[in-house]
Amino acid sequence: MSDYLRKAFKGKNVLVTGHTGFKGSWLAIWLKELGANVIGYSLDPPTNPSNFEITKLSNRIIDLRGDVRNKEKLQEAIEKYRPEIIFHLAAQPIVLKSFDIPKDTFDINVGGTVNVLEIARHSPWVKSLIMITSDKCYKDQGMHWGYRETDALGGSDPYSASKSMAEIAVESYRKSFFQFSDTAVASSRAGNVIGGGDFAEFRMIPDCIKAILENKEITVRNPQSIRPWQHVLVPLSGYLNLAAKLQEEKHAYADAWNFGPPETLGVATKDLAEKLIELWGSGSWVHVPLEKPKKETILLRLSWEKAAHNLKWAPAYDWQGALASTVEWFKEYSRQKIEGDVDLYDLCVRQIKDYTEKSRQKKVQWAL
Repeated sequence: MSDYLRKAFKGKNVLVTGHTGFKGSWLAIWLKELGANVIGYSLDPPTNPSNFEITKLSNRIIDLRGDVRNKEKLQEAIEKYRPEIIFHLAAQPIVLKSFDIPKDTFDINVGGTVNVLEIARHSPWVKSLIMITSDKCYKDQGMHWGYRETDALGGSDPYSASKSMAEIAVESYRKSFFQFSDTAVASSRAGNVIGGGDFAEFRMIPDCIKAILENKEITVRNPQSIRPWQHVLVPLSGYLNLAAKLQEEKHAYADAWNFGPPETLGVATKDLAEKLIELWGSGSWVHVPLEKPKKETILLRLSWEKAAHNLKWAPAYDWQGALASTVEWFKEYSRQKIEGDVDLYDLCVRQIKDYTEKSRQKKVQWAL
């Protein structure tokens, strides 16, 4: 584990909202291994199975159930456990699902964000806030270069619109209430995260793994879509790095940040499917468009030059390394499931250590 990150989090009370989700569970594991006192606040796991259950995380951290839309309950948790650092990940994270439940998407993604900000504004304990949104917060302009933090926000689908609204709320609170306070607030944008333990519907990798395990063809709805595919540990290393910097110099890093993969050209969905099939050793894919297509961004790339320059941050996995790690996780899950005793916590820890070591070899500052 990174000595730099361990120093930043060891013994600290850290709240993770959305800790039962895919990214949130991985973040909780990493924080736990860094020596933090991890408090999770979330609804029940959004999928069955889930990385949260498979890693038996409820036995390893303070596991609280609650909805971020319930301001009073969230405030009670913060007052009781007094976190110094909050990572806000709780969200309705699925683009296609947002067309079915638009109001819930806005209520959770915008209202939940405002609740966290409002509680932190009156809290004497919270010193660092890292608000996680999405790369979908950028207005779709069909750019062939990566979106930068200064580009226009917006979104035509409910999910993207909710994330751009959340970013606007974060900036408003930062400038109106936190700019001269003891609490530093930053937001982070990263997208199309893959990795072991993701079982969500309407996501590329879970759909691929499920099809392969059931000996079915993988169905790909948009083979030519370009996305900034990245392993879950790539943005999480950015979040942790950012939180450490906020503790050191507070408002110097209180801003919006992109975290993305090394590929400047992005990767097409069909290439991802074909590489996964190669790594797994079996499977095939077919193009099956939605019967009633929804408006989705075709071309999406992120620029993380700001994080590289100011945080000295960089990803350690390319998209192929991300897929290799993901396949390793799901193959081990499949093996343990057959044997009837599934606990992948140790594998998650090992993958975190492997990623940290690869980052150290690349001389990425947070890993040294």
